[in-house]
Amino acid sequence: MLRTLLPAFALLAATPAAAQLSKQEAAITAAIDKENDRTLTLLERMVNQNSGTLNLAGVRTMGEMLRPEFEALGFKVDWIELPETKRAGHFVATHKGNGRGKRMLLIAHVDTVFEASSPFQKFVREGDKAVGPGVVDDKGGIAVIVAALRAMQAAGTLKNADIMVMFTGDEEKTGDPIPVARRDLIEAGKWADVALEFENLAKEDGKEFGTVARRSANNWTLTATGKTGHGGSVFTPSLGYGAIYEITRILNAWRSELIEENLTFNVGVIAGGTPASIDADGVKVEAAGKTNVIPAQAIARGDLRSLTPEQDAAARAKMLAIAAQHLPGTSATLTFQDNTPPMAPTDGNRALLTRINAINRDLGLPEMAEFPPAKRGAADSSFVAAYADTLAGMGPVGGTLHAEGEWLEVPSIALQAKRAAILMSRLAREKR
Repeated sequence: MLRTLLPAFALLAATPAAAQLSKQEAAITAAIDKENDRTLTLLERMVNQNSGTLNLAGVRTMGEMLRPEFEALGFKVDWIELPETKRAGHFVATHKGNGRGKRMLLIAHVDTVFEASSPFQKFVREGDKAVGPGVVDDKGGIAVIVAALRAMQAAGTLKNADIMVMFTGDEEKTGDPIPVARRDLIEAGKWADVALEFENLAKEDGKEFGTVARRSANNWTLTATGKTGHGGSVFTPSLGYGAIYEITRILNAWRSELIEENLTFNVGVIAGGTPASIDADGVKVEAAGKTNVIPAQAIARGDLRSLTPEQDAAARAKMLAIAAQHLPGTSATLTFQDNTPPMAPTDGNRALLTRINAINRDLGLPEMAEFPPAKRGAADSSFVAAYADTLAGMGPVGGTLHAEGEWLEVPSIALQAKRAAILMSRLAREKR
């Protein structure tokens, strides 16, 4: 009865956008809605399976759980073992199409931050909200991928699509050495024309955003040394300033000279004294000292995040130059550890967001602006962004990531699956 009360112009205004969908795309949206309960059942099964990064058996079980889902869709499924990284490995599924359309790489991860010892272990449905470990990061993203591919199969758009799916098993705590841990993902990026990453969709103040860029996440270690001796002789030509003044000089100079948009260099841990040391993992420091003793050692460790390779290189050069300007009687050494490269905001990435916004218009949805990269963490998409046009944040909406109470907006699974399936169907028709 409510429909009959709407004015005629309102009905006309509500329908044109949906009319832009092709018959196959309309079939995709219908299939996703029809399969909604099935998708949620899969999500619940995944969330109830612990797959903390260091629970290697649990991570592998996730792979076995997903194998039949992808084999039923015509994918060839493999598990890449990486024992040298002390991690479980990666899930890979490949679908061969007609070889003429865009090659697409779909990225997510089967591991979570919640290990088997965590008290947060179960999926709970609360109306349009679901709570559980990894429910949005990133098992909700996997649910979106499966729902999208099922709908493409139902609508007939999957058969000609060339798609590779890679679910890493160590996104939350990447194995070492990183070049080995991410070797296969990088090769997949080189194969692909387009990469879609299915971590959570960015949403603020009720508005959804597209992620065309992510900053890097690398580490640095700064070590300063000084001449030790009686504290009453500090600043003298014979003993100099000591290690703590030297490391403080360097850190303060970075703060005053390097800060710029999208560049951060957090100091995570610091210690100084006689002696001072840091453990092999770079997370625990020890130091001892007396007020009347000039400190011999000082150590600081932190991260470095940048938006582009050029910004990263320039920051490192400045940091090294500042570290080399020693106070009298001191020295300093700065080293960098490469972890995750930046996903720069390229024209190709932005073109993918333009495509998503075209789909939004066809679905009668608002357009999405670019999400500020400084508000997102690093992710696996950064490892392929140098080789393929990449769009991140294709997963569902959620929050409280990496903490008990992690949640997901249930309706966003279907919405994101529709966007992804229509985008992939259109890309599959385009010539490489």
